[in-house]
Amino acid sequence: MEAEAAKLIGAGLAMTGMIGAGIGVGNIFGSFLTGALRNPSAAGSQIGNLFVGAALAEALGILSFVLGILIYSA
Repeated sequence: MEAEAAKLIGAGLAMTGMIGAGIGVGNIFGSFLTGALRNPSAAGSQIGNLFVGAALAEALGILSFVLGILIYSA
C-alpha cells in the first residue's frame, strides 16, 4: 500500500469519531427527555449534567476532527 493511501485511510478513520459524537449527543438528550417526562420535578436539577455531558461528547467529536485533519496534512 502506498503511503498516501494509508494516510487517507487513517484520516478517514479518525474522522469517523464525529459520527460517534453525534450518536452520543442524541443519546444524552433522548435519555434526558425520557427522564424528564417520567419525573418532571427532577428535570430542573439535571440540566447542568445534561449540558456537561453534551459538551464532553462534542469535544470528543471536535478532537477526532482535528486529529483527522492533522493526519491528512502530515
